[in-house]
Amino acid sequence: MKMTDIEKRVGDFCLRIPELQLESGCVHGLIGGNGCGKTTLAKLMMGILTPDSGRIDREGLNEREITMTTQRPYLMHTSVYENLVYPLKLRGKKPREADVRPWLTRCGLWEKKDQYAGSLSGGERQKLSMIRAMIFKPKLIIVDETLSNLDPDSVELFEQWIREIQAQAAVTWVMISHQLSHICRMCDQIHFLSQGELAASGPARELLKNCGDERLKAFLERESLDLNVRGRKVD
Repeated sequence: MKMTDIEKRVGDFCLRIPELQLESGCVHGLIGGNGCGKTTLAKLMMGILTPDSGRIDREGLNEREITMTTQRPYLMHTSVYENLVYPLKLRGKKPREADVRPWLTRCGLWEKKDQYAGSLSGGERQKLSMIRAMIFKPKLIIVDETLSNLDPDSVELFEQWIREIQAQAAVTWVMISHQLSHICRMCDQIHFLSQGELAASGPARELLKNCGDERLKAFLERESLDLNVRGRKVD
């Protein structure tokens, strides 16, 4: 996906993206302070919002090949199982229990498959939202703070899951998170927003090791980031 000369106003806020290229098959990290435009940018990528000016080239992706999860996931008023298989049915696929069960089992929700989804805990809802996004094998998955309230073991589970999916298929991920250690462990590319502007963008290791943007430096210092990229300290 390539975005060029994008401007989008939401109330008094204006997002400006001169150019942003999402390399296919990579894990991208989208970082920045509250109100910097991360979610607005994600909605533009999804097609939920349209830019006031500029061009978005989705490079052949259609809306059914893109999905997004949020910190407060929307669940249908039905069972856990039916929530999970809904995107498959929406795309004309007939879900088989043998294919669905491993997804629920791995994140500890199989025993709750017939339970009303609205009765799940916050963490369980986020897990269900994540596997619902992954199960139909989209080409672009945007994760907007969905992992932020999960316990460390669950975060590690999904990080491993994402790596496995990356090894099997060329899925493009956009990870939005305040947990910068998670972003640095997972991401190939990092894109930093500041007050509605794309202030820095590039390979994660290079960007964090040789950060030339003062706004990004200040942001990392404020977040007290121990600069780790894929488990290694950046010297």
